[in-house]
Amino acid sequence: MKKMSETITFFGSGPVAAASLRLLAQSFNIEAVITKPRPAHHKGSVPVLEACEELGLKVFTVTDKKTLKELFSERPVQSRVAVLIDFGIIVPQSIIDYFPLGIVNSHFSLLPEWRGADPITFSVLSGQKLTGVSLMMLVAGMDEGPLIAQGPYQLTPDITTPALTDDLVELSYEMLVEILPKYVDGSIAPYDQDEDKPITYSRKLSKADAIVDWSKPAAQIEREVRAFTGWPKTKTNFQGLEVVITKSHVIESSGTPGSTTIVDKQPVVFCGNDALVLDMLKPVGKKEMTGEAFLAGYKKQFLGQS
Repeated sequence: MKKMSETITFFGSGPVAAASLRLLAQSFNIEAVITKPRPAHHKGSVPVLEACEELGLKVFTVTDKKTLKELFSERPVQSRVAVLIDFGIIVPQSIIDYFPLGIVNSHFSLLPEWRGADPITFSVLSGQKLTGVSLMMLVAGMDEGPLIAQGPYQLTPDITTPALTDDLVELSYEMLVEILPKYVDGSIAPYDQDEDKPITYSRKLSKADAIVDWSKPAAQIEREVRAFTGWPKTKTNFQGLEVVITKSHVIESSGTPGSTTIVDKQPVVFCGNDALVLDMLKPVGKKEMTGEAFLAGYKKQFLGQS
């Protein structure tokens, strides 16, 4: 595949950034990568740094806006355009202006829907049927910049956040390969986001989001199970037994929210509306198992029997 002659600088720090970087390196000449350093005392994986080492890319590490400004005061790159994906640091206007053609942010929603930190999870959580990728010019306001392209993606009823993430990374790459050269050579120009569409915001998840509130409708909890796969997961407690629910489905039924029963040899929990069948579970310290296998070992605890 012939690479775009124009070099780019890449900004990114998280796992999504690393997956995107590996793909982009196939089609673009990447002058340098701006990312976060390995955290102190961190012994685990640092995906972007590992990708850079494997790909032989120049790396600059920054921890915050201050160190980012200090880096660019030394004029470390000559690229006219940059690409930003999953960076995790607010980029000041002076750095955006450093690049004559600006910084293109690949944002994983159809803006102005799901501006903010976690658009992928909230697309699953909302139960919507359509999401996508927006290639946006970075501005000081959060995800408010003009667009250069949008690509739609149809959500399936069983989609999980990790699966959607993988698909949107691929869609983002395909769009950048097609669109970025056209933007660089002036064939396409940025256009404003649709002001007639509702503006929604995502947020960073916390560990508290993992705990199931059985007073919610079963359909909402089922979406949480799929949305929180990976992190923070979906957790509950049966008579002191902590479990992670990894797959579930909704049935029409009514009962006291949080109370339990067995239907067709499957564990069922009543919710604020309808009930949730627990198809797959993972008790703490154990392997993931089917609902039927779970009942074989933990039936009394699930039903609250002594």
